[in-house]
Amino acid sequence: MNPMPVLETPRLLIRPFGMDDLADVQRLFDVEIEAQVLRTEKTNSLEERREWLQWSVLNDRQLAKLNQPPYGDRAVVLKGTGELIGSCGYVPCLNAFEQMPNLSYFNGLKNPGQYTTEFGLFYAISPAHRRQGYAAEAARALVEYAFRHLQLKRVIATTDYDNIASIGVMRKLGMHIEKNPRTDPPWLQVVGVFVNQDW
Repeated sequence: MNPMPVLETPRLLIRPFGMDDLADVQRLFDVEIEAQVLRTEKTNSLEERREWLQWSVLNDRQLAKLNQPPYGDRAVVLKGTGELIGSCGYVPCLNAFEQMPNLSYFNGLKNPGQYTTEFGLFYAISPAHRRQGYAAEAARALVEYAFRHLQLKRVIATTDYDNIASIGVMRKLGMHIEKNPRTDPPWLQVVGVFVNQDW
């Protein structure tokens, strides 16, 4: 499998991260995205971010060599200026998806709390560039690539009940929105499901 190419949309490039992105990654993740999106006050040192970035760069190449999906973060860059404004990508999602009404594979499953893996989509845009449709634009390019080139049956995205912006992106993509009918696990709240209509 070849590495995932750079994806181009009308306003964005979705490309692999490179080591020269370190300063932007440190600013973007620790100051802007993680503090506001992930609601954490912990910041990573420059060395910790360097290690993450090295892993991301190697991950992109090594997964292709193993004929595995292109899991991992990709840079979201404005075409006009080259500014790095966010991150998006694919992730293997392990969760109790069987308890979601439209994701249950077997009716009458004895233990709907058992975990299964889904092909997940994620996106995070710098607060300075939100409310301009960039997250939906990047996510749409990833969904199209997943269906057209990876031939996936479906892609999912997850978020919290109170993340109205993320749910809005799911709706813009045309995802079916599922809400967890149970209180457990507490981190499985809202799931957006996009099924490949060619299947």
